[in-house]
Amino acid sequence: MTQAFASDWPRISAEEAGLPADLAARTDAAAEAGEFGNVHAILVARNGKLLLERYYKGEDEAWGDDLGEVQFGPDVLHDLRSISKSVVGLLYGIALDKGLVPGLGAVLIDQFPALADLAEEPERRRILVHHALTMNLGLEWDETRPYLDERNSEIAMEYAEDRVQYVLSRPIVAPAGTAWQYSGGATAILGQLIVNGSGMSLEAFAAKHLFEPLGIKIYHWARGGRTRTHVAASGLRLLPADLAKIGQLLLQNGEWNGRQIVPLAWLEESLKAQSELSNPGPFSYGYHWYVGVGQRSGQPFQAAFGNGGQTLVINPAEQQVYVFMAGAYNELDAWKLSIAFNTKVYFPALDEAGMR
Repeated sequence: MTQAFASDWPRISAEEAGLPADLAARTDAAAEAGEFGNVHAILVARNGKLLLERYYKGEDEAWGDDLGEVQFGPDVLHDLRSISKSVVGLLYGIALDKGLVPGLGAVLIDQFPALADLAEEPERRRILVHHALTMNLGLEWDETRPYLDERNSEIAMEYAEDRVQYVLSRPIVAPAGTAWQYSGGATAILGQLIVNGSGMSLEAFAAKHLFEPLGIKIYHWARGGRTRTHVAASGLRLLPADLAKIGQLLLQNGEWNGRQIVPLAWLEESLKAQSELSNPGPFSYGYHWYVGVGQRSGQPFQAAFGNGGQTLVINPAEQQVYVFMAGAYNELDAWKLSIAFNTKVYFPALDEAGMR
């Protein structure tokens, strides 16, 4: 455990925030007792100020590459894995506001002229940009297998000659817009539309239009696939405190230091229920963001999740941002690690079914 702090976040004590004064000590004790598994970082901000920031030591990876044991701290990057998808959702809204990408009603296949043969199929022409944002493509896709399994659709996409061709040529299994299916392929398409429209790499576009305005200076977006281009669905690495900034940006309705970074209208659409998930739970799905209502509080919240236990939760009612990072990659129950923080330490960020 390290006590160094992020330098550009204002701070408030847990006691000043109305929480137990020994919150940090109890968090450390639970982490050291293994209550949160291979936890790497836990941060909580309220009203734009960090009230908890803890870093630990543990085994880690960088998009599948073994890093061994890492001592985490405020200047150590961490995989976001599928939280990358939610960042791409924000980037698409920024690009749309600039007129660089097609609108939500555009026919998706028409945006890729090289796939003109697929455009001749009437059912495939019903797939719109909107369906990529809401993961309602209606195409065959399976990410239920481990991400070490080449039969996992996202992994198969990375082995394909062309990501977009692989995704858009999948067999149609449902009418577009009728069935939510978790799909890194949908994010890959959105990322490619941003690249095509902006003439920039995905990382460069994110740096110019999101990271730099937020003061995010250290980042890395992994490259993969046959073309060695940025992996939109899972390749972003940020500092934990900088991921918290993205949560704070949502709390501030897309505004940062007096500048509108993400259009307000886009956030309003992104953070409301656009799709019902295929599995029961407290969540619906917006534009690449999970949205829900706390079962105890009745208040709305937004969230993003990534393989290994990566968690970002935004609680507008309490003006709170919560970040949890861990190294439980490819473990099915990794999402439960962040919930354990509440049940073991009693912080009102999450409950057993979702947000408080």
